[in-house]
Amino acid sequence: MKPDEFGGVQRNVLGGPLGACSEKPMTGFFRDGCCNTAPEDVGSHTVCVVLTEEFLAFSKARGNDLSTPRPEFDFPGLKSGGRWCLCAARWREALAADCAPRVVLNSTNESALEIVALDDLKRHAIDLN
Repeated sequence: MKPDEFGGVQRNVLGGPLGACSEKPMTGFFRDGCCNTAPEDVGSHTVCVVLTEEFLAFSKARGNDLSTPRPEFDFPGLKSGGRWCLCAARWREALAADCAPRVVLNSTNESALEIVALDDLKRHAIDLN
């Protein structure tokens, strides 16, 4: 886990320590497996999602092809069922289009709450009892 700008550990949307999202493929703005963020992460790659075919098609149609491998960037291409740190605004856009992927709350950075509502995230959570 990366420290936040105040030297503490980044937190998830439930207030606990930020958990890992995916290491295969390696995700996150810093490619550290977590949805850590910093001021230079202007896209706010903070929502840990479980990808679906529907969402991958939606993202590709919006100009962000996440499923095609890009070896020149060491990017394997994403598949349905995999986890990924998604930009919070893209998740919100997918929510409005009724194709938002499921969310891992324990691995979603609390910074996402600046862009998306906790209630919306909870409705799509895979890890809420």
